[in-house]
Amino acid sequence: MIEIDTSKPHPARMYDWYLGGKDNYPVDEAMGKQMLALDPRVPVMARVNRAFMHRATRWLAKSGVRQFLDIGTGIPTEPNLHQIAQQIAPDARVVYCDNDPIVLAHAAALLRGTDDGTTEYLQADVRDPDAIVEGARKVLDFSRPVALSLIALLHFVSDEDGAHELVSRLLSELPSGSYLVMTHASGDFTPEESKAATEKLKAAGVTLALRSREEFTRFFDGLELVEPGVAVPHHWHPELGEPVPGQDDGVIPGYGAVARKP
Repeated sequence: MIEIDTSKPHPARMYDWYLGGKDNYPVDEAMGKQMLALDPRVPVMARVNRAFMHRATRWLAKSGVRQFLDIGTGIPTEPNLHQIAQQIAPDARVVYCDNDPIVLAHAAALLRGTDDGTTEYLQADVRDPDAIVEGARKVLDFSRPVALSLIALLHFVSDEDGAHELVSRLLSELPSGSYLVMTHASGDFTPEESKAATEKLKAAGVTLALRSREEFTRFFDGLELVEPGVAVPHHWHPELGEPVPGQDDGVIPGYGAVARKP
């Protein structure tokens, strides 16, 4: 029996609400509306993050990467990562991971891949990298390059919870030629709204750890950034996908990047 905590909002379910999904609860919608009151473009930001994942996955698959570890997967929204990867490389292997039981309830949608490829789902928290590594090893070959995908995730992990150390721990298990793929919200662009959002989420029991460009770039220490380096997400290889409606009508307060482990 899957137990879902509906007493407080969860980022995966709020994200689903922003995207127009149905797998969320009144508590998620209520907090989502509070976020919209601060910035009506939040749904556009969610779609921009999703579109970044699509483009980065295409770039990686076209560059020869055949293994993907996607942490903070969220509620399935087509096209999912494995669908993008396996469209280019039918033998791609994908492991999804999330800590929200509602994602587990929908995991079947993440497990329908190609006959030649493999998709698997882990119920685990990014704050427990050892459990993620142990589970992912059963599906992925850690002697071959892996793309570690952390899309719109680590701004929900505080420095006190060791956000940078978690990434370093996960990367330490991956071989040369692996990649780190990330987007992250930042307070650099709209500091007053960002502060208000952080306080509202904290009051509801949700951590929001917005980071500056410099703090975001630190996640990539020791890695080789793929051009154009750290950028606002929709400026990263826009030729690899369709623009998100409304993306250029205002600020997208965050960063995205892809980097290779030498």
